[in-house]
Amino acid sequence: MQVDRIDLLILDALQEDLPLVPRPFEMIADRIGITSADLLRHIEHLQEMGILRGITPVLESRSLGLHAGTLVALHVPDEKADWTIEIINSYPEISHNYRREHHYSLWFTISAPTHERISRILGEIQEKAGLPDEDILNLPTIRSYKIDVRFDCRMEDADGSD
Repeated sequence: MQVDRIDLLILDALQEDLPLVPRPFEMIADRIGITSADLLRHIEHLQEMGILRGITPVLESRSLGLHAGTLVALHVPDEKADWTIEIINSYPEISHNYRREHHYSLWFTISAPTHERISRILGEIQEKAGLPDEDILNLPTIRSYKIDVRFDCRMEDADGSD
């Protein structure tokens, strides 16, 4: 299956904003010029192809009372990786948990109401996983920048025109 022009228009629209209205998909479909049923079929197709992982909100952590945050990198031997991932994933304060091919093989973020809570979580992970201090890289948030990543999915002709 291939991606067509409608798929690209949908991907572009979904990156903009999901309208907070009773029928957001109808509004998006109207903007694109298709029915909401067609829109949902295309979205399902994009998910099946592995192009669209999900449609999720972007939350403002400070508004939720999460005033402390940190990025953590762990050096974890391969034989301990699965166990350590289970430990990390058991904490609701942890998000963006990724495994990398790097000396620091596990990367994740922690958001919590206080720095003390973050320290407790890191200490518990370190103890449960049996990690020495030198295998933990803790990079606390000093200043928060909201960076928006979007991909231009609109099809253009080779000469640059629509």
